[in-house]
Amino acid sequence: MRILLVEDDEMIGESVVAGLESEDYAVDWVRDGNSALIALKTTPFSLMILDLGLPRKDGLQVLKEIRAKHDPTPVLVTTARDTVDDRIRGLDSGADDYLVKPYDLDELSARIRALLRRSAGRADPVIERGELTISPATREVVYRGRPVILSSKEYALLAALAERQGVVWSRAQLEEKLYNWDNTVGSNAIEVHIHHLRKKLSDGAIKTVRGVGYLLET
Repeated sequence: MRILLVEDDEMIGESVVAGLESEDYAVDWVRDGNSALIALKTTPFSLMILDLGLPRKDGLQVLKEIRAKHDPTPVLVTTARDTVDDRIRGLDSGADDYLVKPYDLDELSARIRALLRRSAGRADPVIERGELTISPATREVVYRGRPVILSSKEYALLAALAERQGVVWSRAQLEEKLYNWDNTVGSNAIEVHIHHLRKKLSDGAIKTVRGVGYLLET
């Protein structure tokens, strides 16, 4: 899953990026409100982590502008503004959740998982797709009763396919989910990951729709 981090504090930003990337998220980091709006126009994100006290454009204004354009990206607001009125303004402006600084990275991760679950229309913390079970909290995968060891990109790809089972993903869409701006993506990177997943699961687990993309079989 790809996350946009909007945070002007270097120390916090570096810590959050490192923590989320260790959990197999692709993270793009911008440091002001205007850059956040540009990023959202050009790149599809699964979630945005938004600080309120930003240079150039305040986080609340960013939030109001994207909601006015009916952008449905889930937004987790993080800020040192901890009064009840501040939280109410953030939620009423379109935030999906609110986390007061300083916060624990484990709690941040748990809130991200909850928001991604909600945005996918799923209440169960475990993704079950026939003989496949994925536990996002632990990143454990079980197929036909046996644990499957996956690389970070293989896990992210499988989780994306499982989240929308039966939906065809194009190669470009999967690349956008798996890689951030700093990654150089090989022309056959997705095909290689699909090949490895089929070897670890089964040949029929992931179907190729010729000329369109890939889907997880129902």
